[in-house]
Amino acid sequence: MAHATGRHRWWRSLVGTVMLIGGWLLLFIVADAFAYGFGQAKGYPENRDGSIDFGPVVGVAQDLAYLAVAIPVVLLTVRWAGRRPAGTVSSVEGRLRKRWLALCVLVAVPVVALAMAGMLFLPGAGASGAGDDVWIGLHRYLPILGMLVVLVPLQAAAEEYVFRGWLLQVVGAFFRSPWIAVLPQAVLFAAAHGWGTTAGFIDLAVYGGVAGWLTVRTGGLEAAIALHALNNLTSFAVGAAVVGGLDSDETAADLPWQLAALDTTMTVVYAAAVLWLARRRRHNGAFSSPSTRPADKSPHPYEIACAPQTAEGQQHAGSAGEPAAPVVAEAHPQTAWSATKGTRP
Repeated sequence: MAHATGRHRWWRSLVGTVMLIGGWLLLFIVADAFAYGFGQAKGYPENRDGSIDFGPVVGVAQDLAYLAVAIPVVLLTVRWAGRRPAGTVSSVEGRLRKRWLALCVLVAVPVVALAMAGMLFLPGAGASGAGDDVWIGLHRYLPILGMLVVLVPLQAAAEEYVFRGWLLQVVGAFFRSPWIAVLPQAVLFAAAHGWGTTAGFIDLAVYGGVAGWLTVRTGGLEAAIALHALNNLTSFAVGAAVVGGLDSDETAADLPWQLAALDTTMTVVYAAAVLWLARRRRHNGAFSSPSTRPADKSPHPYEIACAPQTAEGQQHAGSAGEPAAPVVAEAHPQTAWSATKGTRP
């Protein structure tokens, strides 16, 4: 997608990565400082690390929001450092394809539901503590669920925009093989969750690799966002339903091998279903079939040069009847980003 604009330079990737990290850290520091000042003013206690203890529910909301702010940072980085439309990090069509995203969510629902049901049959599942199965009550659960429905999809999408969006395209701009672009971001995605168990790390790396491959094969982030958001939302919603369910600091990196194997199976099954659906819709010529090539939103430069003459151009023909020079129109700079062979406007 960077090459499609004709403005790609090798240094833009490095500058953009520094801008992305620095911009997110700046927003994180500002937001955390505001939260600390607010907590001090309201008299909230402090944790051992010096942060304010707002309670498990607000604490989870904070963590989700801190990750979600990466979305605008990625979009601004693509626009300012990459010198291309921000939507080109979402898909080859320069936007997030909402209909294809909805179809991927429909595919993810039964897959995630079967995986959650399969957890009940695993040895030791649900027996981690005496208070884990105590229902918190509907009046407390509904506000928490509302917060999760709003913030978890944003948090999951932010991680996809960083790893399967920016990092995938940055590495892919230097190599022809998609695997060279897919593998580094998968390892970095697993490492970003910390080191818990070997099985958990492998499960996250496999997910990152499969999500990256889906991004390449479907031409956008929609498939990865759908599974990531629904899987995280289900996990948070189940944990929030019981007393102390949001107190744990464990992540997917801490999964035991049984749960990691189940999660990996879910990822592979989902990927197979999405790829089958994409091929079927593309074969049938469906309107919402996902494209894997940049959309050609501007006329080819040769088509512009060979445009028909205007009446004004014909009036300027020589008296001897020589043909008038063709009138060359300029492509609009905002619509010529995907001109063939990276031609600049």
